[in-house]
Amino acid sequence: MSHKHAYQDVQPFITKDGSVIRELMHPQQHGNSKQSLAEAIVSPGLKTRLHRHHRSEELYHITSGEGRMTLGRQQFMVSRGDTLCIPPGVAHCIENTGAEDLRILCCCAPAYAHEDTELLE
Repeated sequence: MSHKHAYQDVQPFITKDGSVIRELMHPQQHGNSKQSLAEAIVSPGLKTRLHRHHRSEELYHITSGEGRMTLGRQQFMVSRGDTLCIPPGVAHCIENTGAEDLRILCCCAPAYAHEDTELLE
């Protein structure tokens, strides 16, 4: 297992929720075993689709930009430096309300899996 992976070597893709994702560390690609770490990018004016994960707990850490987070029945503003926890089964989405890319580090345990993602809209 290699413990270091260069950002520029990770190819981005679009997830079910509509965000651009770079899997920075994922068991299927890098050999780690219990969690995944990704960078999500939501462009200005865009919003991810409302969804939930049945098994994974997610941590979001906002590294740049600002937005409106929907977490269950709550809505609140987030910006650079904010960190939040999304428990398994809780509906969530995030909208970029600013003028620059909203960048989020997303940690999932167990690791992110497409089949664990249920779209709700």
